[in-house]
Amino acid sequence: MLGVDVLVSAYASGWFPMAVGENDIRWFSPDPRGIIPLDTFHVPKRLARVIRRGAFEIEINRSFEEVIRACALADRDPDDAGTWIDQEIFESYCALHDAGFAHSVEAWQGGKLAGGLYGVALGGAFFGESMFHYVTDASKVALAALVERLSARGFALLDTQWTTEHLEQFGALEIPRVRYLRQLSHALELDCSFA
Repeated sequence: MLGVDVLVSAYASGWFPMAVGENDIRWFSPDPRGIIPLDTFHVPKRLARVIRRGAFEIEINRSFEEVIRACALADRDPDDAGTWIDQEIFESYCALHDAGFAHSVEAWQGGKLAGGLYGVALGGAFFGESMFHYVTDASKVALAALVERLSARGFALLDTQWTTEHLEQFGALEIPRVRYLRQLSHALELDCSFA
């Protein structure tokens, strides 16, 4: 298992781990780096209607382990049994959660977990790790709830590691690593509370 201190130090330096094979954890610091600027987060019109209808209840840290397990399953390549969330990553992030650094944002519907995401909060930075959904739009609603929470609590950085077409619809963009590290340094100076 990766130690809490090792993970916190790595995130504070712009690095994060991923399992790339059985018993093989590697560290990444992409250049360019994906972020979602909190002040320009875009909620597509259809998703805004879903949010207004109140189709999902948002919970924080209600079922962290279930969220990370669901993310591991959602991450699997159908042609490959692997996932970047292996047992060592799972245990490491559960320890980070127990230490108060890793958090889940969950969308519930009818008393059941419908989707969500998890990540790591340090200072005024939130490092999004993974998301999943069982019900259409659940993970998107969780992402919108995350951004609302981060903005309300004074966070300055939402790190997505890489950008994807899915994240670009919300305003995700890539910035050079040197610029990312400056933003990270500023964010880490902030005293923000996620939970």
